[in-house]
Amino acid sequence: MIDIEQSLDGKAQPRQLVLCAEHARHWPARDQLFQQLQGCLPDHLSLSCADIRPEQEDLLLLLLTDQGLQLGESGKKAPNPIKVEFASGKAAHRRQFGGGKGQMIAKAVGLNSGVTPSVVDATAGLGGDAFVLASLGCSMLLLERHPVVAALLQDGLLRGSADPETAEICQRMPLVQGNACLSLAQAVTEAGFNPQVVYLDPMFPSRDKTAQVKKEMRLFHHLVGMDTDDAELLAAALEVATHRVVVKRPRKAPAIQGPAPSYTLEGKSSRYDIYTKRKLSAD
Repeated sequence: MIDIEQSLDGKAQPRQLVLCAEHARHWPARDQLFQQLQGCLPDHLSLSCADIRPEQEDLLLLLLTDQGLQLGESGKKAPNPIKVEFASGKAAHRRQFGGGKGQMIAKAVGLNSGVTPSVVDATAGLGGDAFVLASLGCSMLLLERHPVVAALLQDGLLRGSADPETAEICQRMPLVQGNACLSLAQAVTEAGFNPQVVYLDPMFPSRDKTAQVKKEMRLFHHLVGMDTDDAELLAAALEVATHRVVVKRPRKAPAIQGPAPSYTLEGKSSRYDIYTKRKLSAD
């Protein structure tokens, strides 16, 4: 388990989040985002605003740059900032060379010849899994409860929608900021979305041992903490999904408390617990 400052109940410890801009031309967008986030953050985060990047150590930073919105940390040993990027990097490589419908996530949601289900990603995070499914043709609805994560994802979706390589895919990924435990059914109804599959990937300590991944996940966990309401999330998903619920878990992690999965697809480091309600079939 990675070393993160966290209380025994899984909640992140208090941190200061500073919203700052790379250039003065970003100040209007910074001020707008500050107003958007003010009063909406979890209790462990205190929000402030700065004209330039602060030099004080151990601050969480939300940076507006020419390259997009980034989550970083102050200090000489700070990890690389986190940014959502769909048109290049890992997302682009996986879209082109990731294995298409042969990928385990595609099999888990029921993608096969003649079947392209509509999927609610109720724990969207930074949108990586949703982008894979959207690139394979799935209609998506994304929910993300954490306002900063939702802002990072929305920024990435806007930039992805402006790139001809990813525009069509990102436009199939509408995002709703909200807690799926409380508002999943409402979000689906208001979007007029057919929730054949609900996909869940609750926050869980990373098992990746590489130093950089450990640093980046530590930063993300400082912002978000761990999900401690998995059972409620699964119950809400089972209530809304018409055909199946898919839960991504570390390979050796226990199943979420509640009904047992119908079956499991297991990979080297992760697995998918599938809860079936009805068989998916071609239209």
